[in-house]
Amino acid sequence: MIAFISALIVFLGVAFVMTGKTTATKTTSTKKVPTVGILQLQTHPALDAIHRGVVAGLKEYGYVDGKTVKIDYQNAQGDQSNLKTMSQKFMNENAALTVGIATPAAQALASAANKQTPVMLAGITDPSGSGLIKSDQHPGANITGTSGESPLKSHLDLLRKLVPSAKTIGIIYTTSDHGGEYNAKKFARICKQEGMKYKLYTISNTNDMQQVAETMAANVDAVYAPQDNGVASAMKTLVSVTNKAKVPVIPAVDTMVKAGGLATLSVDQYQLGKLTGEMAAQVLKGKATSDYPIKVITKGKMTINLSEAKKLGIKFPASVLKEAKAKGVIYK
Repeated sequence: MIAFISALIVFLGVAFVMTGKTTATKTTSTKKVPTVGILQLQTHPALDAIHRGVVAGLKEYGYVDGKTVKIDYQNAQGDQSNLKTMSQKFMNENAALTVGIATPAAQALASAANKQTPVMLAGITDPSGSGLIKSDQHPGANITGTSGESPLKSHLDLLRKLVPSAKTIGIIYTTSDHGGEYNAKKFARICKQEGMKYKLYTISNTNDMQQVAETMAANVDAVYAPQDNGVASAMKTLVSVTNKAKVPVIPAVDTMVKAGGLATLSVDQYQLGKLTGEMAAQVLKGKATSDYPIKVITKGKMTINLSEAKKLGIKFPASVLKEAKAKGVIYK
């Protein structure tokens, strides 16, 4: 009898230990993956390309959506109130990190994070000027990422090469877009330094483009469209007006050339997003944001639109064609 009781005690002890091990193993195997919130201001090709790049950059460092990370992608569709609601949603679900595509999205995320949750900037123009960081080298607090600085002087050189007869340049931007205003006014300063006449035009939203474009096209010889979300979204409207007046548009981004611009030297938006994703992966692995320098891409690739040149009666110089064929993009 005593032997039977002893054997039973040993059996129950072993069973308890095995059950404990099983529970521990199950707990380990169901470890929660981190959530990354991606907030995009609106839909248009340049911002969409940045989004795809962010996902690719994270994946390259082992953060695969649905497996090792949960990516919560939200698009505000240009509605400022959506930005606030979506940013707060990320905080409510305890996102490990958030990514802002376009300045208003980044600003909304920064406000919601309250200097706590890391915020990655995805190709934000002039992040220090918009109050997001202290400086490119030492961002401070919880924000870092990438900035796509347009090669503005190269854009002016290209414009003068393609439209040598241009005497007055129209520069258009959206009043609510900090990056667009920054680029437009900086381009205007370069024009002044180079002895080129210019006129600044503004839209408050895409609904203004038709009327403003008609006024501008009647008073300028060429148009510069900076990296500006509002202008990019209304690019087809702008071009439909300027084409009738035979006024070429030199935009800042390759996707704007595809939408009807003549040519540009464009920072690759996908690569900008990919670099952001790679930096985000490092932050997820523990790298501090406060002294993680902003990475700036300024080198552009030649992008031309042959169909647009034909409509305007413009012939691309051999040097421009050669560069576009060698390492750029040609839209036919």
